[in-house]
Amino acid sequence: MNQLQDLRVIELASVLAGPSVGQFFAELGAEVIKVENLKSGGDVTRTWKLSGEQTDDRSAYFCSVNWGKKSIAIDLSTKEGRQIVYDLAKDADIVIASYKPGDAEKLKADYQTLRQLNPQLIYGQITGYGSANPRVGYDAIIQAEAGFMSMNGEPGGRSLKMPVALIDVLAGHHLKEGLLLAMLEKMKTGEGKLVEVSLIQAAVSSLVNQATNWLVAKRLPAKQGSAHPNIAPYGDVFLTCDKKELLLAVGTDRQFIDLCKILGIDVGQVERFTTNNLRVDFRSELNDILSNLISKHHASPLLAELNAFKIPAGLIQSVEDVFRMPDIESILLKSQQFEGVKTYVGNATSADFSHFQPPPSLGGDTDEILQKRLHYSPETIKSLRGSGVIN
Repeated sequence: MNQLQDLRVIELASVLAGPSVGQFFAELGAEVIKVENLKSGGDVTRTWKLSGEQTDDRSAYFCSVNWGKKSIAIDLSTKEGRQIVYDLAKDADIVIASYKPGDAEKLKADYQTLRQLNPQLIYGQITGYGSANPRVGYDAIIQAEAGFMSMNGEPGGRSLKMPVALIDVLAGHHLKEGLLLAMLEKMKTGEGKLVEVSLIQAAVSSLVNQATNWLVAKRLPAKQGSAHPNIAPYGDVFLTCDKKELLLAVGTDRQFIDLCKILGIDVGQVERFTTNNLRVDFRSELNDILSNLISKHHASPLLAELNAFKIPAGLIQSVEDVFRMPDIESILLKSQQFEGVKTYVGNATSADFSHFQPPPSLGGDTDEILQKRLHYSPETIKSLRGSGVIN
């Protein structure tokens, strides 16, 4: 896809939220240059490896959000290193940053500094708690503080973190929206701007109905497994006779009546369950009935019948199972050595990314960027390398 093929993006971000935005722009055709700190070994996720994982500096984690980029490794503590960033920023359209509070200013790579070089620059910044709060933000802590962990788990059980850094992912989506709006505004005014997204605000805004369950209904959300607090049976899991876990997401009374027909339940005998409010109130009794009946069915024919009646249902799958689904083939990224998943799935086609380069090695494009992008002479590059400014 090349909707943004003339856009130039400088990524001064690491870990997940900021880099996911960088990959988004790369997928849409933008040139994305990932500036990594040579002294610290680059993006820290290059070292976040699974036990026994055998990869180079492109760990499995790093590969999740760094496709389609070029990497330049610079010692950002040096005057010469900062000058390279300034030269890149002078004709960039967007900068994506995720520094710890105060670090961008120390490195002189903050918005106020870079906008002096390029007034049209749009600067997207991810923070933990906003620029006025010095606390460092990490996804796990935000999940705890934003209420997610208090709701996540079985009744009476321990609070659980989600197995994906979902707050980072959500913050990345919020930043994409802000940057795209800033691009539209720039088309009218010709001016750049600062766009800031904090993890804590992205998290709380994503509480959606659980937020209003408290704000409107004054019902404090609590742990109830995968069951939905407002709908039943929705999120409830049942075991089939061939030991497959079937999840139901019955959202309407009509769907519930059809479910009763499939399972052989006389609707007249379950009048106390005919409305959603009643099903929520008597969820436990209803689930006992459904569990008994579903346990007599094999998963595949039952799921086929549920799908035929447009009743939302699905089997709980492993991640390995997920990547066998034909539905997701068009959002896969593939190279000779790597596989990955796109961050943008709108109008996805599998033919769009045959040329898309895999995640870069640390500083793998340093010479190309300095020579072709910034027109540094071979002598200058040699000098910078000799003094340890670049790799």
